Order: sequence, then structure tokens, then C-alpha cells
Amino acid sequence: RGVGARCERAVAIISTMSAAPLLDPWQGRQATVVFLAFAFAYFLSALLRAVTATLAPEFSRELSLGAGQLGLLAGAYFLGFAALQLPLGQALDQVGPRRVLMVLMAVAIAGCIGFAVAGSLVQLLLARFVIGIGVSACLMAPLTLFRHRFSMATGLRANSWMLMSGSLGMVASTVPTRWLLPHLGWRGLFVGVAMLLVLALGLIALVVPRDPPRRSTQVRQGANGSGYWQVIRSRAFARMVPLGFFSYGGLVAMQSLWIGPWLTQVRGHSPEDAAAALFFVNGGMLLAFLAWGLAMPRLNHAGWHADRLIAVTWPLSAAIMGWIIWRGEAAGALAWALWCMASSVVTLSQPMVAQHFPASAAGRALSAFNLVVFLGVFGVQWGVGLLIDGLRATGWGQTAAFRAALLLYLVASAASYGVALIVRSPSRFGTVAQ
Repeated sequence: RGVGARCERAVAIISTMSAAPLLDPWQGRQATVVFLAFAFAYFLSALLRAVTATLAPEFSRELSLGAGQLGLLAGAYFLGFAALQLPLGQALDQVGPRRVLMVLMAVAIAGCIGFAVAGSLVQLLLARFVIGIGVSACLMAPLTLFRHRFSMATGLRANSWMLMSGSLGMVASTVPTRWLLPHLGWRGLFVGVAMLLVLALGLIALVVPRDPPRRSTQVRQGANGSGYWQVIRSRAFARMVPLGFFSYGGLVAMQSLWIGPWLTQVRGHSPEDAAAALFFVNGGMLLAFLAWGLAMPRLNHAGWHADRLIAVTWPLSAAIMGWIIWRGEAAGALAWALWCMASSVVTLSQPMVAQHFPASAAGRALSAFNLVVFLGVFGVQWGVGLLIDGLRATGWGQTAAFRAALLLYLVASAASYGVALIVRSPSRFGTVAQ
């Protein structure tokens, strides 16, 4: 009876484990291929996100866009992205990451083709909104799978290396995009990305394991994991909302748009020189995420959890942003690269939030936080543009308007850091039952 009881307990433990390493991308050829298929899709998603920074001079010249309109065009991607996050999280938990990702990637392909043939700003906005919807699962789908399969340390590594593939996409959106632009034009570039999305969709269909059919039943049976209310009311989630909106969202907003106009309109670079500078900035981010992925398991083991790392490292990013604002046109690619690298620590907040919930609620927890982040991206991108235009209309100089907008962003970001620092983090599963 004793052996039988122990076996029953072992089976019960295994059935409820939320991070069993069933698919470890650092063990086994199949798992590595699955990881790379996900990474290729996210590479393309990040390229589409960041390419507006490189193409901003083309859009401004061809469509006569002001800073506010340019911010709106870039932000339409994030608005579409954010609009789908809540239904996306429910679908990831009930339907499964593979099926959800494949359907949405088909939407992204249609959006890229629509953007390539658009003839007005309204059509471009609509197409970019559709692209944002289509690529909204390119990170959430693999992260949901990782939450089910990995330990916290391995999940943080997987998260960092997925973001590294995104940084590679941002690198591709700079100098390589400028190289291709004279040959393909920006419309041809979007047709090319649509073709690459077709390839990525095929790879995911071939190599990613099918979603288990029992997922929907399991989610419906979860007493506390059936909706978003338990996620939203959790202190673990609420304390990170301001940081996700301003600091994480602001990082993406700057990297995917406003660093480019700073380099051309404040620093005085040509579009080609700005693309080279963005290549340098995004290369720095790639190295930062590579380093986080390599270091996180050891740091976690040594007691340097994500909370502690954010608390210690984020003030460095604030100091660098303050230096950029103070120096104005003297602050170039190196300063922005250092700011992005220091700010990359806030990306650890996303898997950290997910770890406070059971695996059955992973998709909702990740998507709810991602909604906060991308609402922040949209708000910061458009808000900075509106503020710059408004200050310019009242007689401010270009550099002064940019500096004032960034100063306001820095104040809001510092306040969000203060909230995350003051509010205590609860223990795992403190508000949602397994």
C-alpha cells in the first residue's frame, strides 16, 4: 500500500507540474528545430514592428507626414497588436499556441500585401493595424508553450533568446532594409516580408507539435483560471502594470520609431547614416538579450531573480536617458544603444509575471501583460509625436521639442519604477489556484 500511495502521489505531482521540461530547446534536435521555427516567426514580427524607424524618411517624403501622423502610422501596428491580446490569451489557453499562431500569421500575410498596395494614409493605417493583429501571437504563442514546459530559470532564458531573435529582426530592419530599398522600394519590401511569413507559417505547420485536444476542457474546469479577472486583480500583475506600460512599452516605442527621427532631425544624420546607427543600436540589444539568456539560470540560482535585477539595473537606464536629454544633438547611436541595453532588464518582467500564475492561466497572464506593454508602445509613440508637433507649433525648436517630450517620458517611467519597487511581490500562485 505504501508503494502504491507513493506512486499515486508521484502521478498527481507530475500531472500538476506547471513547468515540466518536456520540450527543452537546449536538449534534443526536435526541440531545437521547434524553437528556431518560433524564432523565425518572431524575427519577422520584430522586423515589421521596427521597419517604420528606417522607412520614416520615405513615408514623410512620399506622404508628407508630420511627427504626429508618423507616430500614428507606427503605432497602428501596436494598436492592432493590443486589440487582440485579451481574446488571444483565452485562445492560447483553450485552443493551443500552434493553431492560434498559424491562423494569425495568415492574417499578417494579408496585412503585408494590403500595406504594399495601399494608396492613402488611411489604407496604410488599416493595413498596419491588420499586421499588428496578425503577428500578435508570434511571441505569446512560444512563451505560453515555454511556461508549460520549462522551469522558471529555463523560461527566462527562452524568453531572452526569443527577444534576441526579435532584436535580429530589428537589425534586419536597418542597414539591410536600406540596401534593399533602392531595388525593391518600400512596397516591394512588404511583399518580400509577406513571402517570408508564408515560409515561416509552413515551418511551424511542419515542426511544431500539435496542440493537445484536452486543453479547452482543462481550462474550463479551472476554478480560478477561467477568466481574466483573477489575473487583473492579482497584486503580482497590478504592481507591474505601470512599469510594463511606460518602461517596457517606452523601450519598444523608442527602439521601433523615435530613435530614428532623433538621429535624423536632432542629430542631423542622413537616412543612410541613421540606418547604420540603428543597426548599431539594435545590434547592442541583440547582445543584451543573448547575455540575459546565458546568465539568467546562474543568476537565478544565485538569488538574483528578475525582481531584484530590475530594481538594481533600471536606474542606470534612467541616468542614461537623462544624459541623452541633457546632451541633445550631441547624443548619438552609442548613447541610445547603452540606454536600450540597460533598459532591456524590464523585459524580464513578462515571464516573471507569468510565473505567478499556474500553467493553465499562462496564456491569459502573458497576453494581459502584453496588452499593457503594447498599449504603452502606442501611447508613447503617438504621445511623443503629438507633444513634439504641439511644441513646434508654439515656436519651440526641433531639438528642444524632442528633449521636452523625452523628459516627460522619463518622469512617467521613473514613477512606474517607483510603483514596482514599493509594492511588495506576492508568492507564486498567491491569487490564482492551480
